[in-house]
Amino acid sequence: QVHLVESGGGLVQAGGSLRLSCIASGLSFDDTRMGWFRQAPGKEREGIACILWNNSSTYYVDFVKGRFTISRDNAKNTVYLEMNNVKREDTAMYYCATVDWCGDPIRSAGVWGQGTQVTVSS
Repeated sequence: QVHLVESGGGLVQAGGSLRLSCIASGLSFDDTRMGWFRQAPGKEREGIACILWNNSSTYYVDFVKGRFTISRDNAKNTVYLEMNNVKREDTAMYYCATVDWCGDPIRSAGVWGQGTQVTVSS
């Protein structure tokens, strides 16, 4: 059974940084595209970043490009999201997921974690 477990969320001030982690089990992680999605209150879940099997191939939506960095450590079955210069509008529940399409738009392959909450204060 595939499990994805996110961690690292919390309360952060605008302009600050946060690193989210997602540990995967029950799948061939090295062969799996991974992504980060988020859902703000009253809004639909949206893909924000994804990464192919290695760290050289990534995709970001425009509103996080230059501020967020996705990376992975295949030896640890872990994908990360480094969030820098966060803004209040980044407040959301953040989910990692397996990805079917890493592009515009990012498409989940259907396996999700439980999410980790990020709240940005002014």
